[in-house]
Amino acid sequence: MNKKLLVLSITAMLGLAACGDDGENGADGSDGNNGQDWSAVNQWFVDGQSRVTQAQKLSVNNQAGAAKNMILFVGDGMGVSTVTAARILEGQLKGQTGEEHTLAFETLPYVGLAKTYNVDGQTPDSAGTMTAMVTGVKTDVGVISQAEGVTRGNCASTDGQNLVTSLELAAMAGLSTGVVSTARITHATPAATYAHVPERNWESDADLPAEAISNGCSDIASQLLAFDHGSGLNVVMGGGRRAFIPNTVTDPEGKSGKRLDNRDLTNEWLTKYTNSAYVASRDEFLALDPDTTDHALGLFNSSHMEYELDRTTDGVTGEPSLAEMTAKSIDILQKNDKGFVLIVEAGRIDHGHHAGNAARALHDTIALSEAVRVAMEKTSEKDTLLIVTADHSHVFTIAGYPTRGNPILGLVKGNGADGQPAVTNATDANGLPYTTVGYANGLGYANLVTGGDERYGYAAAPGRFDLNYVDTQSHGFHQEALVPLSSETHAGEDVGIFASGPGAHLIQGTVEQNHLFHVMNHAGNLVKNAEEVQ
Repeated sequence: MNKKLLVLSITAMLGLAACGDDGENGADGSDGNNGQDWSAVNQWFVDGQSRVTQAQKLSVNNQAGAAKNMILFVGDGMGVSTVTAARILEGQLKGQTGEEHTLAFETLPYVGLAKTYNVDGQTPDSAGTMTAMVTGVKTDVGVISQAEGVTRGNCASTDGQNLVTSLELAAMAGLSTGVVSTARITHATPAATYAHVPERNWESDADLPAEAISNGCSDIASQLLAFDHGSGLNVVMGGGRRAFIPNTVTDPEGKSGKRLDNRDLTNEWLTKYTNSAYVASRDEFLALDPDTTDHALGLFNSSHMEYELDRTTDGVTGEPSLAEMTAKSIDILQKNDKGFVLIVEAGRIDHGHHAGNAARALHDTIALSEAVRVAMEKTSEKDTLLIVTADHSHVFTIAGYPTRGNPILGLVKGNGADGQPAVTNATDANGLPYTTVGYANGLGYANLVTGGDERYGYAAAPGRFDLNYVDTQSHGFHQEALVPLSSETHAGEDVGIFASGPGAHLIQGTVEQNHLFHVMNHAGNLVKNAEEVQ
Protein backbone atom coordinates (compact mmCIF):
# COMPACT_ATOMS: atom_id res chain seq x y z
CA MET A 1 0.00 0.00 0.00
CA ASN A 2 1.18 3.53 -0.78
CA LYS A 3 2.66 5.02 2.44
CA LYS A 4 0.69 8.27 2.07
CA LEU A 5 -2.58 6.37 1.61
CA LEU A 6 -1.80 4.19 4.63
CA VAL A 7 -1.25 7.26 6.81
CA LEU A 8 -4.46 8.82 5.54
CA SER A 9 -6.40 5.62 6.29
CA ILE A 10 -5.04 5.37 9.82
CA THR A 11 -5.74 9.00 10.65
CA ALA A 12 -9.25 8.76 9.27
CA MET A 13 -9.95 5.69 11.38
CA LEU A 14 -8.54 7.45 14.41
CA GLY A 15 -10.94 10.28 13.67
CA LEU A 16 -13.86 7.85 13.55
CA ALA A 17 -12.88 6.41 16.91
CA ALA A 18 -12.53 9.90 18.38
CA CYS A 19 -16.05 11.00 17.49
CA GLY A 20 -18.27 10.98 20.55
CA ASP A 21 -15.51 9.60 22.83
CA ASP A 22 -15.38 11.56 26.08
CA GLY A 23 -12.46 9.59 27.48
CA GLU A 24 -8.99 10.89 26.65
CA ASN A 25 -10.31 13.14 23.92
CA GLY A 26 -12.11 16.44 24.33
CA ALA A 27 -15.90 16.66 24.57
CA ASP A 28 -16.00 17.93 20.98
CA GLY A 29 -14.29 14.77 19.71
CA SER A 30 -10.93 16.51 19.25
CA ASP A 31 -7.62 15.13 20.46
CA GLY A 32 -7.08 16.28 24.03
CA ASN A 33 -3.35 16.76 23.48
CA ASN A 34 -3.20 18.93 20.39
CA GLY A 35 -6.79 20.02 19.67
CA GLN A 36 -6.80 18.35 16.23
CA ASP A 37 -10.26 17.11 15.06
CA TRP A 38 -9.18 13.91 13.32
CA SER A 39 -12.69 13.32 11.97
CA ALA A 40 -12.10 16.22 9.61
CA VAL A 41 -9.01 14.63 8.06
CA ASN A 42 -11.04 12.99 5.27
CA GLN A 43 -14.81 12.97 5.54
CA TRP A 44 -15.21 10.59 2.59
CA PHE A 45 -13.29 7.92 4.47
CA VAL A 46 -15.17 8.54 7.71
CA ASP A 47 -18.54 8.37 5.96
CA GLY A 48 -17.55 5.12 4.29
CA GLN A 49 -16.59 3.54 7.60
CA SER A 50 -19.87 4.70 9.10
CA ARG A 51 -21.86 3.00 6.33
CA VAL A 52 -20.03 -0.27 6.97
CA THR A 53 -20.84 0.01 10.67
CA GLN A 54 -24.52 0.53 9.88
CA ALA A 55 -24.54 -2.40 7.45
CA GLN A 56 -23.15 -4.69 10.15
CA LYS A 57 -26.23 -3.98 12.24
CA LEU A 58 -28.62 -5.36 9.64
CA SER A 59 -30.76 -8.22 10.83
CA VAL A 60 -31.81 -10.87 8.34
CA ASN A 61 -35.04 -12.81 8.70
CA ASN A 62 -34.65 -15.96 6.62
CA GLN A 63 -37.95 -17.58 7.55
CA ALA A 64 -40.49 -18.27 4.85
CA GLY A 65 -43.64 -16.26 5.41
CA ALA A 66 -41.93 -13.70 7.64
CA ALA A 67 -43.40 -10.77 5.69
CA LYS A 68 -46.92 -9.83 6.72
CA ASN A 69 -47.05 -7.06 4.10
CA MET A 70 -45.32 -6.61 0.76
CA ILE A 71 -45.06 -3.51 -1.42
CA LEU A 72 -43.53 -3.64 -4.89
CA PHE A 73 -42.70 -0.26 -6.45
CA VAL A 74 -41.99 -0.20 -10.19
CA GLY A 75 -40.50 2.87 -11.81
CA ASP A 76 -41.51 2.26 -15.41
CA GLY A 77 -38.43 2.97 -17.52
CA MET A 78 -36.33 3.88 -14.46
CA GLY A 79 -32.89 2.74 -15.56
CA VAL A 80 -29.73 3.38 -13.56
CA SER A 81 -28.97 6.60 -15.45
CA THR A 82 -32.47 7.84 -14.63
CA VAL A 83 -31.96 7.11 -10.93
CA THR A 84 -28.62 8.94 -10.97
CA ALA A 85 -29.95 11.98 -12.82
CA ALA A 86 -33.06 12.20 -10.61
CA ARG A 87 -30.90 11.98 -7.51
CA ILE A 88 -28.78 14.88 -8.72
CA LEU A 89 -31.82 16.92 -9.80
CA GLU A 90 -33.60 16.51 -6.47
CA GLY A 91 -30.42 17.45 -4.62
CA GLN A 92 -30.00 20.54 -6.76
CA LEU A 93 -33.64 21.52 -6.21
CA LYS A 94 -32.81 21.38 -2.50
CA GLY A 95 -29.85 23.74 -2.95
CA GLN A 96 -27.11 21.08 -2.96
CA THR A 97 -24.56 20.31 -5.64
CA GLY A 98 -26.68 17.19 -6.17
CA GLU A 99 -24.25 14.32 -6.62
CA GLU A 100 -24.07 13.64 -2.89
CA HIS A 101 -27.86 13.48 -2.52
CA THR A 102 -29.76 10.22 -1.98
CA LEU A 103 -33.26 9.29 -3.14
CA ALA A 104 -35.45 7.67 -0.50
CA PHE A 105 -35.29 4.19 -2.00
CA GLU A 106 -31.50 4.37 -2.31
CA THR A 107 -31.32 4.12 1.47
CA LEU A 108 -32.78 0.60 1.39
CA PRO A 109 -30.06 -1.80 2.55
CA TYR A 110 -30.21 -4.57 -0.06
CA VAL A 111 -29.39 -3.91 -3.71
CA GLY A 112 -29.17 -6.10 -6.79
CA LEU A 113 -29.57 -6.01 -10.57
CA ALA A 114 -32.27 -7.58 -12.74
CA LYS A 115 -31.84 -8.83 -16.30
CA THR A 116 -34.85 -7.49 -18.18
CA TYR A 117 -34.95 -9.28 -21.53
CA ASN A 118 -38.19 -10.92 -22.67
CA VAL A 119 -38.33 -14.48 -24.04
CA ASP A 120 -38.40 -13.11 -27.59
CA GLY A 121 -36.81 -9.70 -27.03
CA GLN A 122 -33.29 -8.56 -26.21
CA THR A 123 -34.74 -5.16 -25.36
CA PRO A 124 -38.03 -5.71 -23.52
CA ASP A 125 -41.45 -4.16 -23.21
CA SER A 126 -43.45 -3.59 -20.02
CA ALA A 127 -45.96 -6.41 -20.55
CA GLY A 128 -43.32 -9.13 -20.58
CA THR A 129 -41.19 -7.58 -17.84
CA MET A 130 -44.04 -7.02 -15.39
CA THR A 131 -45.36 -10.52 -16.10
CA ALA A 132 -41.98 -11.85 -15.01
CA MET A 133 -42.05 -9.85 -11.77
CA VAL A 134 -45.57 -10.86 -10.71
CA THR A 135 -45.77 -14.46 -11.94
CA GLY A 136 -42.20 -15.75 -11.68
CA VAL A 137 -42.21 -16.70 -15.37
CA LYS A 138 -40.69 -14.81 -18.30
CA THR A 139 -42.82 -14.39 -21.42
CA ASP A 140 -42.98 -12.65 -24.79
CA VAL A 141 -43.11 -8.98 -25.71
CA GLY A 142 -46.66 -7.62 -25.47
CA VAL A 143 -48.08 -10.58 -23.53
CA ILE A 144 -49.73 -10.02 -20.14
CA SER A 145 -49.52 -12.75 -17.46
CA GLN A 146 -49.63 -15.61 -19.96
CA ALA A 147 -46.81 -18.01 -20.76
CA GLU A 148 -44.63 -17.93 -23.86
CA GLY A 149 -46.76 -20.61 -25.52
CA VAL A 150 -49.21 -17.96 -26.72
CA THR A 151 -49.02 -16.16 -30.03
CA ARG A 152 -49.24 -12.43 -29.44
CA GLY A 153 -52.66 -11.08 -30.39
CA ASN A 154 -54.16 -14.53 -30.93
CA CYS A 155 -56.92 -15.47 -28.49
CA ALA A 156 -57.14 -19.07 -29.69
CA SER A 157 -53.55 -19.70 -28.61
CA THR A 158 -54.17 -18.83 -24.94
CA ASP A 159 -55.74 -22.08 -23.75
CA GLY A 160 -53.85 -23.31 -20.69
CA GLN A 161 -51.39 -20.41 -20.79
CA ASN A 162 -52.67 -18.23 -17.90
CA LEU A 163 -50.18 -17.61 -15.10
CA VAL A 164 -51.15 -16.91 -11.49
CA THR A 165 -49.98 -13.52 -10.21
CA SER A 166 -48.71 -12.51 -6.78
CA LEU A 167 -51.77 -10.28 -6.35
CA GLU A 168 -54.11 -13.19 -7.10
CA LEU A 169 -52.24 -15.48 -4.70
CA ALA A 170 -52.38 -12.85 -1.97
CA ALA A 171 -56.14 -12.46 -2.40
CA MET A 172 -56.61 -16.24 -2.32
CA ALA A 173 -54.66 -16.35 0.94
CA GLY A 174 -56.95 -13.77 2.53
CA LEU A 175 -54.64 -10.76 2.29
CA SER A 176 -55.83 -7.37 1.11
CA THR A 177 -54.61 -6.32 -2.33
CA GLY A 178 -54.04 -3.12 -4.23
CA VAL A 179 -52.61 -1.77 -7.47
CA VAL A 180 -51.75 1.89 -8.05
CA SER A 181 -50.36 3.60 -11.15
CA THR A 182 -49.95 7.04 -12.68
CA ALA A 183 -50.55 5.41 -16.07
CA ARG A 184 -53.85 3.97 -17.23
CA ILE A 185 -54.71 1.20 -14.80
CA THR A 186 -55.34 -0.98 -17.87
CA HIS A 187 -51.83 -0.26 -19.20
CA ALA A 188 -49.36 -3.12 -19.42
CA THR A 189 -47.60 -2.83 -16.06
CA PRO A 190 -50.61 -2.55 -13.72
CA ALA A 191 -52.70 -4.85 -15.95
CA ALA A 192 -50.24 -7.70 -15.50
CA THR A 193 -51.15 -7.89 -11.81
CA TYR A 194 -54.79 -8.89 -12.41
CA ALA A 195 -55.42 -9.60 -16.14
CA HIS A 196 -54.42 -12.30 -18.63
CA VAL A 197 -54.34 -11.43 -22.34
CA PRO A 198 -52.09 -12.18 -25.33
CA GLU A 199 -52.14 -8.51 -26.40
CA ARG A 200 -51.40 -5.61 -24.08
CA ASN A 201 -53.47 -3.21 -26.20
CA TRP A 202 -56.81 -4.93 -25.46
CA GLU A 203 -57.63 -2.38 -22.77
CA SER A 204 -61.39 -2.11 -23.46
CA ASP A 205 -63.85 -4.17 -25.48
CA ALA A 206 -63.50 -1.62 -28.27
CA ASP A 207 -59.92 -2.83 -28.71
CA LEU A 208 -60.79 -6.51 -29.16
CA PRO A 209 -60.44 -7.89 -32.72
CA ALA A 210 -63.10 -10.21 -34.13
CA GLU A 211 -60.92 -13.26 -33.50
CA ALA A 212 -60.65 -12.43 -29.80
CA ILE A 213 -64.40 -11.91 -29.46
CA SER A 214 -65.27 -15.13 -31.28
CA ASN A 215 -62.86 -17.13 -29.14
CA GLY A 216 -64.11 -15.68 -25.87
CA CYS A 217 -61.26 -13.41 -24.75
CA SER A 218 -62.09 -10.54 -22.39
CA ASP A 219 -60.65 -7.05 -22.36
CA ILE A 220 -58.40 -5.89 -19.54
CA ALA A 221 -60.84 -3.46 -17.86
CA SER A 222 -63.58 -6.08 -17.64
CA GLN A 223 -61.10 -8.54 -16.14
CA LEU A 224 -60.47 -6.10 -13.31
CA LEU A 225 -64.16 -6.30 -12.42
CA ALA A 226 -64.10 -10.09 -12.83
CA PHE A 227 -61.28 -10.47 -10.29
CA ASP A 228 -62.93 -12.93 -7.87
CA HIS A 229 -60.00 -14.26 -5.87
CA GLY A 230 -60.51 -13.99 -2.12
CA SER A 231 -62.44 -10.85 -1.29
CA GLY A 232 -61.43 -9.24 -4.59
CA LEU A 233 -59.31 -6.19 -5.19
CA ASN A 234 -59.34 -3.70 -2.33
CA VAL A 235 -57.63 -0.71 -3.94
CA VAL A 236 -57.31 0.29 -7.59
CA MET A 237 -56.08 3.81 -8.36
CA GLY A 238 -54.73 5.40 -11.51
CA GLY A 239 -55.80 6.70 -14.90
CA GLY A 240 -57.70 5.07 -17.76
CA ARG A 241 -61.31 5.98 -16.99
CA ARG A 242 -62.25 5.70 -20.66
CA ALA A 243 -61.94 1.90 -20.66
CA PHE A 244 -64.49 1.63 -17.84
CA ILE A 245 -67.38 3.71 -19.18
CA PRO A 246 -69.56 3.49 -22.33
CA ASN A 247 -68.77 5.50 -25.43
CA THR A 248 -72.13 7.20 -24.93
CA VAL A 249 -71.05 8.65 -21.57
CA THR A 250 -69.04 11.86 -21.09
CA ASP A 251 -66.76 11.95 -18.05
CA PRO A 252 -66.04 14.98 -15.79
CA GLU A 253 -63.18 16.00 -18.11
CA GLY A 254 -65.62 16.22 -21.01
CA LYS A 255 -64.19 13.12 -22.66
CA SER A 256 -66.15 10.11 -23.89
CA GLY A 257 -65.74 6.54 -22.76
CA LYS A 258 -64.64 3.77 -25.12
CA ARG A 259 -66.76 0.77 -24.19
CA LEU A 260 -69.08 -0.58 -26.89
CA ASP A 261 -70.95 -3.03 -24.63
CA ASN A 262 -72.69 -0.21 -22.74
CA ARG A 263 -71.26 -1.42 -19.43
CA ASP A 264 -70.33 1.17 -16.81
CA LEU A 265 -67.70 -0.67 -14.81
CA THR A 266 -67.47 2.11 -12.23
CA ASN A 267 -71.08 1.46 -11.24
CA GLU A 268 -70.48 -2.27 -11.33
CA TRP A 269 -67.63 -1.79 -8.83
CA LEU A 270 -70.00 -0.10 -6.39
CA THR A 271 -72.57 -2.84 -6.86
CA LYS A 272 -70.09 -5.69 -6.52
CA TYR A 273 -68.44 -4.63 -3.27
CA THR A 274 -69.83 -3.54 0.09
CA ASN A 275 -68.21 -0.55 1.80
CA SER A 276 -66.97 0.51 -1.63
CA ALA A 277 -66.24 3.87 -3.21
CA TYR A 278 -65.48 5.31 -6.63
CA VAL A 279 -63.63 8.64 -6.89
CA ALA A 280 -62.59 10.62 -9.96
CA SER A 281 -60.80 13.73 -8.64
CA ARG A 282 -58.34 14.71 -5.94
CA ASP A 283 -61.08 16.42 -3.92
CA GLU A 284 -63.12 13.21 -3.90
CA PHE A 285 -59.97 11.26 -3.13
CA LEU A 286 -59.17 13.40 -0.10
CA ALA A 287 -62.71 12.93 1.19
CA LEU A 288 -62.36 9.15 0.98
CA ASP A 289 -62.37 7.69 4.50
CA PRO A 290 -60.05 4.65 4.81
CA ASP A 291 -61.77 3.53 8.01
CA THR A 292 -65.11 3.01 6.30
CA THR A 293 -63.86 2.00 2.84
CA ASP A 294 -62.84 -1.57 2.08
CA HIS A 295 -62.85 -1.37 -1.74
CA ALA A 296 -61.70 1.87 -3.42
CA LEU A 297 -61.63 2.54 -7.16
CA GLY A 298 -60.01 5.80 -8.21
CA LEU A 299 -59.80 6.76 -11.90
CA PHE A 300 -58.39 10.27 -12.14
CA ASN A 301 -57.98 10.75 -15.88
CA SER A 302 -59.56 9.56 -19.10
CA SER A 303 -56.12 8.35 -20.19
CA HIS A 304 -52.85 8.46 -18.26
CA MET A 305 -52.63 10.69 -15.21
CA GLU A 306 -50.73 13.92 -15.68
CA TYR A 307 -46.98 14.17 -15.39
CA GLU A 308 -45.96 15.35 -11.93
CA LEU A 309 -44.84 18.67 -13.45
CA ASP A 310 -48.31 19.20 -14.94
CA ARG A 311 -50.45 17.83 -12.12
CA THR A 312 -53.18 20.13 -10.78
CA THR A 313 -54.84 19.66 -7.40
CA ASP A 314 -58.12 21.56 -7.55
CA GLY A 315 -61.50 21.04 -9.18
CA VAL A 316 -62.92 18.08 -11.06
CA THR A 317 -59.69 17.46 -12.97
CA GLY A 318 -57.30 17.68 -9.99
CA GLU A 319 -55.25 14.56 -9.35
CA PRO A 320 -53.63 13.11 -6.22
CA SER A 321 -49.88 12.54 -6.22
CA LEU A 322 -48.33 9.09 -6.31
CA ALA A 323 -47.32 9.54 -2.67
CA GLU A 324 -50.89 10.46 -1.69
CA MET A 325 -52.32 7.43 -3.49
CA THR A 326 -49.72 5.19 -1.84
CA ALA A 327 -50.51 6.54 1.63
CA LYS A 328 -54.28 6.20 1.23
CA SER A 329 -53.89 2.69 -0.17
CA ILE A 330 -51.81 1.58 2.81
CA ASP A 331 -54.37 3.09 5.19
CA ILE A 332 -57.12 1.02 3.57
CA LEU A 333 -55.12 -2.19 3.19
CA GLN A 334 -53.48 -2.38 6.59
CA LYS A 335 -56.85 -2.84 8.31
CA ASN A 336 -56.54 -6.52 7.39
CA ASP A 337 -54.82 -8.37 10.25
CA LYS A 338 -53.53 -10.97 7.79
CA GLY A 339 -51.60 -8.30 5.88
CA PHE A 340 -51.57 -6.97 2.33
CA VAL A 341 -49.79 -6.87 -1.02
CA LEU A 342 -49.61 -3.52 -2.81
CA ILE A 343 -48.09 -2.85 -6.23
CA VAL A 344 -47.30 0.75 -7.15
CA GLU A 345 -46.17 1.97 -10.57
CA ALA A 346 -44.69 5.34 -11.47
CA GLY A 347 -45.83 4.89 -15.04
CA ARG A 348 -45.02 8.25 -16.55
CA ILE A 349 -41.25 8.10 -16.10
CA ASP A 350 -41.39 5.90 -19.19
CA HIS A 351 -43.57 8.34 -21.11
CA GLY A 352 -41.33 11.31 -20.38
CA HIS A 353 -38.39 9.41 -21.82
CA HIS A 354 -40.34 8.23 -24.87
CA ALA A 355 -41.08 11.89 -25.62
CA GLY A 356 -37.42 12.80 -25.13
CA ASN A 357 -38.29 15.14 -22.25
CA ALA A 358 -35.86 14.40 -19.42
CA ALA A 359 -37.34 17.01 -17.07
CA ARG A 360 -40.69 15.23 -16.86
CA ALA A 361 -39.14 11.78 -16.58
CA LEU A 362 -36.88 12.89 -13.73
CA HIS A 363 -39.58 14.75 -11.81
CA ASP A 364 -41.76 11.64 -11.96
CA THR A 365 -38.82 9.64 -10.61
CA ILE A 366 -38.56 12.08 -7.71
CA ALA A 367 -42.31 11.61 -7.16
CA LEU A 368 -41.72 7.85 -6.92
CA SER A 369 -39.00 8.45 -4.34
CA GLU A 370 -41.47 10.47 -2.28
CA ALA A 371 -44.03 7.65 -2.50
CA VAL A 372 -41.42 5.18 -1.25
CA ARG A 373 -40.52 7.52 1.60
CA VAL A 374 -44.18 7.63 2.65
CA ALA A 375 -44.42 3.83 2.52
CA MET A 376 -41.29 3.52 4.64
CA GLU A 377 -42.81 5.82 7.25
CA LYS A 378 -46.18 4.04 7.33
CA THR A 379 -44.81 0.50 7.60
CA SER A 380 -42.16 -1.37 9.58
CA GLU A 381 -39.21 -3.21 8.07
CA LYS A 382 -39.81 -5.86 10.72
CA ASP A 383 -42.91 -7.17 8.94
CA THR A 384 -43.01 -5.43 5.54
CA LEU A 385 -40.97 -6.40 2.50
CA LEU A 386 -40.34 -3.31 0.40
CA ILE A 387 -38.94 -3.69 -3.13
CA VAL A 388 -38.22 -0.85 -5.56
CA THR A 389 -37.17 -1.63 -9.12
CA ALA A 390 -37.84 -0.89 -12.80
CA ASP A 391 -39.31 -2.95 -15.59
CA HIS A 392 -36.70 -1.75 -18.08
CA SER A 393 -34.46 1.21 -18.85
CA HIS A 394 -34.24 3.79 -21.65
CA VAL A 395 -31.55 5.02 -24.06
CA PHE A 396 -30.97 7.96 -21.72
CA THR A 397 -27.38 9.02 -21.10
CA ILE A 398 -25.33 11.20 -18.75
CA ALA A 399 -22.21 12.26 -20.64
CA GLY A 400 -19.52 14.87 -21.14
CA TYR A 401 -17.30 16.01 -18.28
CA PRO A 402 -19.38 18.56 -16.34
CA THR A 403 -17.95 19.95 -13.13
CA ARG A 404 -19.51 18.81 -9.89
CA GLY A 405 -22.72 20.70 -9.18
CA ASN A 406 -23.29 21.61 -12.83
CA PRO A 407 -27.08 21.66 -13.44
CA ILE A 408 -27.99 18.13 -14.50
CA LEU A 409 -30.39 19.51 -17.13
CA GLY A 410 -27.96 22.24 -18.18
CA LEU A 411 -25.20 22.67 -20.72
CA VAL A 412 -21.88 21.07 -19.87
CA LYS A 413 -19.34 23.27 -18.12
CA GLY A 414 -16.19 21.40 -17.22
CA ASN A 415 -13.20 22.28 -15.06
CA GLY A 416 -10.45 24.56 -16.27
CA ALA A 417 -6.71 23.94 -16.17
CA ASP A 418 -6.69 25.33 -12.63
CA GLY A 419 -9.20 22.71 -11.50
CA GLN A 420 -11.92 25.29 -10.98
CA PRO A 421 -15.28 25.28 -12.85
CA ALA A 422 -14.95 26.77 -16.31
CA VAL A 423 -16.77 30.01 -17.13
CA THR A 424 -17.70 29.00 -20.67
CA ASN A 425 -19.62 25.99 -21.97
CA ALA A 426 -17.81 22.93 -23.25
CA THR A 427 -18.20 22.53 -27.02
CA ASP A 428 -18.15 19.70 -29.54
CA ALA A 429 -15.91 19.35 -32.61
CA ASN A 430 -18.10 21.90 -34.40
CA GLY A 431 -17.93 24.47 -31.63
CA LEU A 432 -21.48 23.84 -30.35
CA PRO A 433 -22.34 23.48 -26.65
CA TYR A 434 -24.10 20.31 -25.52
CA THR A 435 -26.22 19.09 -22.62
CA THR A 436 -25.16 16.61 -19.95
CA VAL A 437 -28.18 14.37 -20.55
CA GLY A 438 -29.41 13.16 -23.91
CA TYR A 439 -30.90 10.27 -25.87
CA ALA A 440 -29.45 7.76 -28.33
CA ASN A 441 -32.66 7.88 -30.39
CA GLY A 442 -36.07 9.52 -30.56
CA LEU A 443 -37.72 12.68 -31.85
CA GLY A 444 -34.80 14.84 -30.79
CA TYR A 445 -34.50 18.54 -30.06
CA ALA A 446 -37.47 20.77 -29.37
CA ASN A 447 -37.92 23.84 -27.19
CA LEU A 448 -41.64 24.00 -26.46
CA VAL A 449 -43.84 26.06 -24.18
CA THR A 450 -45.31 22.99 -22.49
CA GLY A 451 -43.29 19.96 -23.54
CA GLY A 452 -43.97 16.33 -22.72
CA ASP A 453 -46.43 14.64 -25.03
CA GLU A 454 -46.80 17.87 -27.01
CA ARG A 455 -43.57 16.77 -28.72
CA TYR A 456 -45.43 14.17 -30.80
CA GLY A 457 -47.12 16.98 -32.71
CA TYR A 458 -43.86 18.03 -34.33
CA ALA A 459 -41.46 16.37 -36.77
CA ALA A 460 -38.35 14.58 -35.60
CA ALA A 461 -35.31 16.85 -35.32
CA PRO A 462 -32.25 14.64 -34.87
CA GLY A 463 -28.67 15.78 -34.68
CA ARG A 464 -27.02 18.86 -33.20
CA PHE A 465 -28.47 22.34 -32.70
CA ASP A 466 -27.02 25.62 -31.47
CA LEU A 467 -28.05 25.71 -27.80
CA ASN A 468 -26.12 28.87 -26.87
CA TYR A 469 -29.30 30.86 -26.25
CA VAL A 470 -31.65 28.03 -25.29
CA ASP A 471 -32.82 27.38 -21.73
CA THR A 472 -32.12 23.66 -21.60
CA GLN A 473 -33.40 23.52 -18.01
CA SER A 474 -36.92 24.58 -18.96
CA HIS A 475 -39.66 21.97 -18.65
CA GLY A 476 -40.42 22.27 -22.35
CA PHE A 477 -36.91 21.48 -23.53
CA HIS A 478 -36.46 18.12 -25.27
CA GLN A 479 -32.93 16.79 -25.46
CA GLU A 480 -31.15 16.05 -28.70
CA ALA A 481 -31.18 12.52 -30.11
CA LEU A 482 -28.78 10.69 -32.40
CA VAL A 483 -31.07 8.35 -34.37
CA PRO A 484 -34.39 9.83 -35.61
CA LEU A 485 -37.41 7.79 -34.52
CA SER A 486 -41.07 8.58 -33.93
CA SER A 487 -40.52 7.79 -30.24
CA GLU A 488 -37.47 7.15 -28.06
CA THR A 489 -37.04 3.47 -27.24
CA HIS A 490 -36.44 1.25 -24.25
CA ALA A 491 -32.92 -0.01 -23.59
CA GLY A 492 -31.75 -3.51 -22.73
CA GLU A 493 -29.34 -3.14 -19.81
CA ASP A 494 -29.97 -4.40 -16.29
CA VAL A 495 -31.99 -2.33 -13.82
CA GLY A 496 -31.52 -1.81 -10.10
CA ILE A 497 -33.43 -3.55 -7.30
CA PHE A 498 -33.58 -1.94 -3.86
CA ALA A 499 -35.12 -3.79 -0.91
CA SER A 500 -35.68 -3.89 2.84
CA GLY A 501 -37.58 -6.04 5.31
CA PRO A 502 -38.16 -9.80 5.61
CA GLY A 503 -36.83 -11.57 2.52
CA ALA A 504 -34.85 -8.56 1.30
CA HIS A 505 -31.60 -10.46 1.79
CA LEU A 506 -32.59 -12.57 -1.23
CA ILE A 507 -31.94 -9.51 -3.41
CA GLN A 508 -28.26 -10.04 -4.14
CA GLY A 509 -26.13 -9.99 -7.25
CA THR A 510 -27.47 -10.08 -10.81
CA VAL A 511 -30.68 -12.07 -11.17
CA GLU A 512 -33.32 -12.85 -13.75
CA GLN A 513 -36.23 -10.46 -13.44
CA ASN A 514 -38.69 -13.23 -12.57
CA HIS A 515 -36.62 -13.75 -9.39
CA LEU A 516 -38.62 -10.93 -7.77
CA PHE A 517 -41.79 -13.01 -7.70
CA HIS A 518 -39.96 -15.84 -5.99
CA VAL A 519 -38.55 -13.46 -3.38
CA MET A 520 -42.07 -12.23 -2.61
CA ASN A 521 -43.42 -15.75 -2.61
CA HIS A 522 -40.79 -16.85 -0.09
CA ALA A 523 -41.22 -13.77 2.10
CA GLY A 524 -45.01 -14.06 2.20
CA ASN A 525 -45.44 -17.81 1.68
CA LEU A 526 -48.00 -16.88 -0.95
CA VAL A 527 -48.38 -20.18 -2.80
CA LYS A 528 -48.56 -22.30 0.34
CA ASN A 529 -51.02 -19.98 2.09
CA ALA A 530 -53.21 -19.76 -1.01
CA GLU A 531 -53.29 -23.54 -1.38
CA GLU A 532 -54.25 -24.01 2.26
CA VAL A 533 -57.24 -21.71 1.89
CA GLN A 534 -58.52 -23.29 -1.34
